[in-house]
This record gives sequence, C-alpha cells and structure tokens, in this order.
Amino acid sequence: MAAPKKAMVPNGEAPDPAEVELGFVEPAAPARLLSSQFPSKVGGRPAWLSLQLPDPERLLCAGCARPMVFLLQVYAPRGPAFHRTLLVFCCAAPACPRRRFAAFRSQLGRINDFYPAEPEPESEAVPGPRPGLRLCRVCGASGPKSCSRCRWAHYCGKEHQSLDWRAGHREACGQLGEAAGSLSSPNILFPEFELVMELENSEDQKPENLARVESLSAAESDCVTEDIDEQELEAMARHELREDRIFAKFKRRIALAPDQVLRYCRGGSPLWVSGENIPSETDIPNCSCGAKREFEFQVMPQLLNHLKVDCLDESLDWGTLSVYTCEQSCDHSNLYSAEFLWKQDFSPDQL
Repeated sequence: MAAPKKAMVPNGEAPDPAEVELGFVEPAAPARLLSSQFPSKVGGRPAWLSLQLPDPERLLCAGCARPMVFLLQVYAPRGPAFHRTLLVFCCAAPACPRRRFAAFRSQLGRINDFYPAEPEPESEAVPGPRPGLRLCRVCGASGPKSCSRCRWAHYCGKEHQSLDWRAGHREACGQLGEAAGSLSSPNILFPEFELVMELENSEDQKPENLARVESLSAAESDCVTEDIDEQELEAMARHELREDRIFAKFKRRIALAPDQVLRYCRGGSPLWVSGENIPSETDIPNCSCGAKREFEFQVMPQLLNHLKVDCLDESLDWGTLSVYTCEQSCDHSNLYSAEFLWKQDFSPDQL
C-alpha cells in the first residue's frame, strides 16, 4: 500500500502523514469568521468559499425533507488548490426519523472570481453578506426566494421564511433600510466559534493529561495483577470483546487533549469509538470523478458539549463523524462537490 500523501492542513503547514492535528473551539471576533478570512469555524452561518452556492435542494435532509443547518467547516488547502474548504451540515429537526449529515468541498485557485490574490486584512473585513449575494436570512444558505412584500428578505425555502416571519420579520416587513435588511435570528443555528488547530502531543498539552493517560492504562491492567485463578482468567478472556479494546484505545488517545472537537489526518485512519459499524473499503464510494476517497478528518463527540442541543426534543448525537474526500481533490471549478461522511454511534454498553 502506498504511503499517504502529505496534506496542506489548516495552519498552512504540511505535517508528516502520520501526524494528527487536533481542533479546539475558541470565541472569536465576527470579522475573523468571514469568508474573506478563510476561517475554520463551528456553528453560525457558513463562511462560503466559492460564492456560487449549492442549490438549497442539496441541503435538504433525506429523513424529514427540512433544510439542514451548518455544523462546521475546515480550511484545508492542498495540491493544486490554493484555497480549499470542507463544510459539514446536519439536520437538527426534532424527532427526525433519519437524521442526515452531509459534507461538501469547495476549492479555488489563487486567481479566482471572488477574492483578491492577496488576503484581505481582517481590519478591512465587513460583516454581512456581499452585495448582490442572496443568502437565506435564517441559515445563510443560498436564498433564491424572496419575501413578496418587501423584497429585502431572501430565503432558501418556505420552511425558513415561515420561521423568520414568526421571529420578527412580520413587524419589519415593508420597512426600508437596516430594520428590513438585518439578519434574522430564529433559534436554529448552533453557537459560533473559531476552530483552532494544533498538533497532537504538542507542548501545549498539559502534563496532567499525560498523567490521566497513565492512570487509564494502569486501571486497564489491574485485572492481571490480582490473584485470580487460571479458570477465572480464561473466562475473563472469553468475555473480553473487541468492542472494549477499541473503546479503551479511544479513551486513552483523547485523554491527551480532552477538549478536542476535531481530528485532522488526511490519508490516515479515524479513531473509532466502537467496534460496530466500522466501514469497509467498499462502503466508501468513489468520488464522482472516479478517484478513490480517503479519510481526511473526524468530528469528535466533545463538540456536542458546545452546541447546546439539549433544547431539541430528540438530542443530536454521534460517536464520531468521519469525512472522506477525493484523494485527487478534483477540480469542479466554482461548484461545490459532495463528499462522503460516515456516522458511527456509541454502542449501548458505552452509553
């Protein structure tokens, strides 16, 4: 098997393929999270890379047919692409019968239709949608539909238009200027954070986390230090499940940095939370260009602590979300390319 290729990861460097970068959430000024700043971020509205946005139909949940909302994005340039961003969306509708997640890739050259060759200084970044770009006031997706009365408000569809009407557009509709054009805020978006990256096992990780790993390893070995007869040891061995070993590995690894919400290692392997529902090679479809897809990053369950999802009738949940992308990073010009996401849940015993 060929060695995985090096990837240009979100901090602008190309680490060794075996190295893993960890993502952590931090508060950030809104200007840092605009499209022109090429951010990695969680929650809020998407900071679209290409401004030729995907049709709203591509962001509908397969389970309930409602619009999905933005979860996170990772800025990860590599290969021929000067700019490259991966975005993840999910259905947050209460009691959705088949909650869908979706991943998209966008990439641009240094000379492109939307941004200058030299990055825009953060101090000059202006919050709000670009002039002429029609975005849904509720979710920030493409907004081809508009309010028939004021023509100021744009929406991805009737679902979010109805939400916005109840959230305050009823009173603002027909007014001119800022009151009509300001963004809506129905409570459907996740809290917004910057996603910052650092190498796993970096000097920033605290010594007490290393002590936690050692204590976990010691606890797992306690069973072999006790005075147990051979028959009982054989019984324990028969009941030792692959499931337990995989989950123990997961706990040991994340104990180094318990607050991590994302793991990035293009061409590497995910850190699974369970021995169940691990995809085989045939489960991961090729890209539409015909090239194979390879693992790029995974979203960790710790992110759920920051999303305030307990208010949903049925909480959003996952063990890990693993995103696989075209190994050739094929060029789709200004269009968004769908990539593959695999959701793995915790086993009932782990819960």
